[in-house]
Amino acid sequence: MPEQAYPTASTDIWAPNTDTQPWGTGHITADTYIPAEKNRDGSRARTITNSGLTFGILPFKKLTAEAGFDYKTGYGDLDYRYPIYFNAKLAMPEDAYGSYFPAIAAGIYDLGTERNKTDYDVVYIKAAKTPSLGSFSLGRLSIGYFWGNDKLLLDQDLEKDSNGIFCSWARTMPEINEKLWVCVEYQGTESSYGALNLGFSWQFTKDISVLTGYQFYNNKNLADTATIQVDINF
Repeated sequence: MPEQAYPTASTDIWAPNTDTQPWGTGHITADTYIPAEKNRDGSRARTITNSGLTFGILPFKKLTAEAGFDYKTGYGDLDYRYPIYFNAKLAMPEDAYGSYFPAIAAGIYDLGTERNKTDYDVVYIKAAKTPSLGSFSLGRLSIGYFWGNDKLLLDQDLEKDSNGIFCSWARTMPEINEKLWVCVEYQGTESSYGALNLGFSWQFTKDISVLTGYQFYNNKNLADTATIQVDINF
């Protein structure tokens, strides 16, 4: 059975988005993925925790970048020997070169330190745009494609399934409260990355928010999970 992996970097719920941390700022995330059921074979799914730190590393407005790392637990022996995973992203923000210009990002995440054990090494490219009807925002629409290590990203038959699309819709909900944000996100393949993700977050202060989400895995052998994520900017 493939291991489930849980990326951070700047994300919507699961997959990286087109945002980066601004130059000179940092971001701390603390994620917990709680199994909502047992795996199909009756085995007990693991609770995964993920603590991440990301920094903005370019001082430009039209070309931005971030880099960081995650410390993950819940993988048994891998927790003690290879708990660190790296990520990096290069991006151009929406409207950087005119009102029709989409946000564009390319990067890598879950760059592990042990060959064919933790080196998921997921490379991706993604674009996003926020259309509106007059002053009414329709939310941000994103679409992209990813490629990962085909020795680790396997389907339910343990066949290679290491690349696919990801897309999302996300919107702040000022009609209810400016602090409320909602998202629907999909990542393809039947590997451990493939899932339909639903979530919402609440911004308690300018720099602190909490996200709650749920993952419906494409691979039905894997237990669905609930997510609690705390994000702190500094």
